[in-house]
Amino acid sequence: MSRHVAVLMGGFSAEREVSLISGEACARALEERGYRVSRIDVGRDLPQRLLELRPDCCFNALHGRMGEDGRVQGLLDLMGIPYTHSGVLASALAMDKPMAKRLFASAGLRCPEGVETTPARLRAEGAPFPPPFVVKPAAEGSSVGVTISFDGDLAPVLARDDLAADARLLVERYVPGRELTCAVLGDRPLAVTEIVPKTGFYDYRAKYTEGLADHLLPAPLPEAIYARVMEWARTAHRLLGCRGVSRADFRFDPSSGEEGLFILEVNTQPGMTPLSLVPEQAAFCGISFADLVVRLIEEATCDP
Repeated sequence: MSRHVAVLMGGFSAEREVSLISGEACARALEERGYRVSRIDVGRDLPQRLLELRPDCCFNALHGRMGEDGRVQGLLDLMGIPYTHSGVLASALAMDKPMAKRLFASAGLRCPEGVETTPARLRAEGAPFPPPFVVKPAAEGSSVGVTISFDGDLAPVLARDDLAADARLLVERYVPGRELTCAVLGDRPLAVTEIVPKTGFYDYRAKYTEGLADHLLPAPLPEAIYARVMEWARTAHRLLGCRGVSRADFRFDPSSGEEGLFILEVNTQPGMTPLSLVPEQAAFCGISFADLVVRLIEEATCDP
């Protein structure tokens, strides 16, 4: 009998729709390779669903809170069901941007200067440094809720009615220049992609709408910068304790040379949609989408 894989998708984070697309693509790839697949649109009844289905392992295609921050990973550990991607600690650390920045800085990886704050503090005290700066949720993915202020205006952030007064925010100095990303599969950096949005910055809409951003692969960079991005991506993957696949995001200011490279964050559940960067880099390295998905499921495990 073929292995029974439960593909976890959807959920109830801000990235639900993207997760559904990622999950469906992965489910189809596994079915094409002969796996028995159950699709689970994750809700709070997930433990009951898993007890009913009794899968051999789970492909975690969830994005954002609950699916990417260590909580689902902890549940699967408790239930003894092997799963793809990173475990509890790596997932929680990577999702918490201020904590991840401290870890990266401790290993000599350059991060943009940043200060953790709340909407209440921003309203009372203003921004912690002059513009331009970026305001983002301290624990969110896919550029959800990211605002760039070039003139110091905080109104777009403070006007949001979905942010509690004590919500955790990160204010970072804006790094001008180029958007770069590098996936790490196992312990191998795959390639470096430069992302060129057609308008604005690489926000949620640009990431998941065809035609709104160009992917330059391999990124047209000086050899030393290209190699450093690959090296830092692998270092960050190891620092966090990631497994399976991760993707590190960078900004590069060419006017500052090698001192202009900054790591922004690591995604432990990178997208697997037709527009996603990890499958694109894998294909560049000769790894088909189906081979990538199968590799992840064959390496599925629980935290020791």
